[in-house]
Order: sequence, then C-alpha cells, then structure tokens
Amino acid sequence: MPVKSNPAKWKNMKNKNITWKEAFNASPGPASSKESAILALKGLCMGSADIIPGVSGGTIALITGIYSQLLKAIKSVGLEMAGKLLKFDVRGALSEVHIRFLLSLFAGIILAIMSLARLMNFLLHNHPVPTWSLFFGLIAASIFVVGRKVQGWIGSAVIWFAAGTIAAYFIVGMIPVSTPEKLWFIFFSGLIAICAMILPGLSGAFILLILGKYEFITGTLKNPFIQDNMLIIIVFCAGCAVGLLGFSRILNYFLENYYHSTLAFLTGLMAGSMQKIWPWKEVLESKIIRGKEHVVAYSNVLPKDLDTGFFFAVSLAIFGFILVIVLERLTMDKT
Repeated sequence: MPVKSNPAKWKNMKNKNITWKEAFNASPGPASSKESAILALKGLCMGSADIIPGVSGGTIALITGIYSQLLKAIKSVGLEMAGKLLKFDVRGALSEVHIRFLLSLFAGIILAIMSLARLMNFLLHNHPVPTWSLFFGLIAASIFVVGRKVQGWIGSAVIWFAAGTIAAYFIVGMIPVSTPEKLWFIFFSGLIAICAMILPGLSGAFILLILGKYEFITGTLKNPFIQDNMLIIIVFCAGCAVGLLGFSRILNYFLENYYHSTLAFLTGLMAGSMQKIWPWKEVLESKIIRGKEHVVAYSNVLPKDLDTGFFFAVSLAIFGFILVIVLERLTMDKT
C-alpha cells in the first residue's frame, strides 16, 4: 500500500502560517479511510506477533510490504522535527513526521498488545503445540517470501544469510535469567527489546524473556492504570522510543545502501529462529520465578504419537504457511 504526500505543495507552505489540517496532510500516509483501516489491520497483526516470544512484528511488516515505509516513518521523527519544536512551531514539527502512517499503524499495534496479551498467554500455556505449529508455518513461509526478494543467491548474500542464521540461533538459544526490577533496567529492557521487535526473525518478547522481564511487563499491561504499573509502562516505552529512533536509522541505512545483503541477513535471522518455534519440545529444566514455573532448558523432539492432535498441529502449520503466501500476494508492495 503506497503512502501519499504532496512535497511540492508542502514546499510552498513552509513560509506560510499553515493550518493544523494542512500540517497533518503534508507528510506521507494513507490516502483514504480504507487504506487507514488496512494499515491498522497490519499493525494489529504486528502487535499480536510482538507479544509472542519467538515471533517478530518485523517479520509481519516485511511480508505485508510496509517494512521500508515503517523505517522511513520512524526516521522522520528526527532533528528537523525537534528543531521546529524548540521554536514552538508545533504544526511545522507535525508536518515533518509521517504522522498519518504512524497513527494508523500504531493504533493497530497498541490495540493488539492491550487486548491480546491475555489470550496469547492462555494459548501458549494451555495449547502450546497447536499454537507454536501455527507460528512455525507463518515463519517458514516468511523465510520463503523474504528470501525471494534477494537477487543472486551467490557470494555475499550467502555469507550474510549464514551470519544472520548463526546470530539468531545463538540468541534464541540463550536461557532466560532473573534480573532486577529497577527503573533503569526497565528502560534498558525496552531499548533492547524494541530493536529485536523491528528485526524480522528476532522476537522482542523473547528478548524480554531472556532479560527476565516478559512476565513482569505483560503483567503491568493487564492492569495499566494502577499507579506503579503506569510508571513502569512509561519508563519501558521511553526505552523503546530511544531504541526505535536510533536503531531504525541504522536499518534504514543498510536497506538503502545494501538492500539485498541486508535482506539476506534478515532472512537468516528468521531461519535461525526456527529452533525456538518448533512445536514439539521436551522440558529438561525449569525453575520458579516470581511464583510461576518457567522453562529454562528444553530440547526439540519429534512428535511421539501420530494422533488427531498431531494432524491438527500439522494442518495449522500448513494454514499458517498458506496464509502468509496469500497475504504477501494481496499486500505486495508496489512502490
């Protein structure tokens, strides 16, 4: 879905006293309410993925054709906008940001995070095999979809793919640890997690799990209006904002200058993360953290019984694979 703006018109408005509506419409974003709804739906899918350990919202952004637009929109929150704010030119600052794009997308993301946290926790705890099977199919198809965009799978592309695979395999194999609940560490957790959230294949939720803060953060989201929880959420979001504004610029640079090598690396990240998403696991070690049992070591195993549950899980994996292929065809980036 292309985003639209009128640069020539905005250039002529720079020295004028523009209205709020003109400032809002000056930068790229959905051109109609229908496009806004579609973008919000993509945000809903991204938000749903971001709260699941092992699944990345960045992957959803890639396969729905909005990844480069997302990075450019985040990059628009920069020095020019800050300069106008310092001059108390709020409308001018608003016009610098891809506000229409970000509002629609983040409305969907926030809605998903606030409404689906309980559901995802329930599914992962009570129906792990079919839930992970669906995710396995989604990510497997994502590897195929993103990998097709890389031209010339020879030379450096293969090297970058291998590097991404090894990096993701190492990261997702790390054991979750117990960490402090101080505000500085909450800020740090948000900063690190958001970097993973916009990287296809690396799950921000899983990074929080590694840092020992997944249950702590999702617990605050269940009751966000309690005073202590509000402070934690604000500090965590501040860390996310700092990480997002900085890391997105790095990603955008590599995509603009080393597009195919970067895509190969991102494809490798998704491939390396597949071991985490394999549905059938055997628990090797667990321990009690904050009154709840957490798995700290497991091994992937083959399914023991070819029963109804097995075929249901395989059917969900196939459905997830087909869903991504269809979604990619329907939302293919034409820009």
